[in-house]
This record gives sequence, C-alpha cells and structure tokens, in this order.
Amino acid sequence: MSRTRTQAPFGPTPELLTLRTVMRGHRAGDFDAMLRLWSDERVVRHILGRPSTPSETWTRLLRYVGHWQVLGFGYWAIEDRATGAFLGEVGFADYKRDIQPSLDGLPEAGWVIAPDAQGKGLATEVLAAALAWADANFVDAKTTCIMSPQHAASIRVATKNGFAERGLATFMNEPTLVMERIRPLG
Repeated sequence: MSRTRTQAPFGPTPELLTLRTVMRGHRAGDFDAMLRLWSDERVVRHILGRPSTPSETWTRLLRYVGHWQVLGFGYWAIEDRATGAFLGEVGFADYKRDIQPSLDGLPEAGWVIAPDAQGKGLATEVLAAALAWADANFVDAKTTCIMSPQHAASIRVATKNGFAERGLATFMNEPTLVMERIRPLG
C-alpha cells in the first residue's frame, strides 16, 4: 500500500498565515460554522450535490483532525485575519476513494470557501499557501485534485496553482475531472 509521506511527523496542525487569512487546525468550536458552510446549496452544488447533515459535518471535522494525527497532513480551517470569521477549508487528504485511475497514496488537494467570501481570490491564496507547505513537507512531488467538470471556478483556482488536467474519471456515478500538479523544481 502506498502512502503519502511527509518529511517529518507533525503533532498539532501547523498554522499558516497568508495576506488575508490564518490557516489553522480545526477545533470542535468550528462545528456550527462548518455546518452552515456544508449546508449551503451554493457550496455543495458541485461537491456533494446536497447539503451535509449535522452528523456528516461532525464526521468531516473529525476526519480533518484525524488526518493530521495519523498521516501528518490534512485540512486547515481558514479564518479571516482581521475579524476571525470562519471562511472555509483547504488542505490535503487521502480518502481512499473508489475511483479509477486510483488516487491512493497521492495527496488530494481540496478547498471550499464560504459564499460571502467567494470571488475575492481567497481560494487561490490559501491553496497557494497549502501547496507551498506541501512542497516543503511531502516526500513525493505529485499532488492531485478532483472536481466536477462543470465547476469552472475551482478549475480556474487549480490551474492558477499549477494543476493540469489528467483526464476524466467516474466517481460516485458522476463524471469527475482529475487534475494533478508536480512540485516545481528549485
């Protein structure tokens, strides 16, 4: 079984700062903001196709924390540096998805931004910070991401951050765009 490896094990989620955000580990207190995020039709339209239940959202929060504890990488909660408002999530996972070609062992990048914060370049900003962290910490040079082929905004964010189309796959009976990025040299 292949597994994404980091240069060194991590304890708590490392905190990253961007111009406008603090990227930090998830906390139990994020649950209400996450539930609002994952219940919003504008957020889930191209991801799940339906709002998440409270139970699914709680499981997502625990999965984010668990990734850091078990694999040494995961998702960050995104906070507005000025106000402390919860803006979304960004990071990497190994979800063991039932998808062909397999993504097993490849860190899968993902991001979601609250509707009120969309369209301001935040997704591009936080994904760039997450990828800089990955470039410094992942042993393997390749990362991947998947999305609905109709999700033009996420395709733009991925492309701006160096991802290129790898092809189409089927995931959960839906066409799914697979993109990949190779760590830049130097």
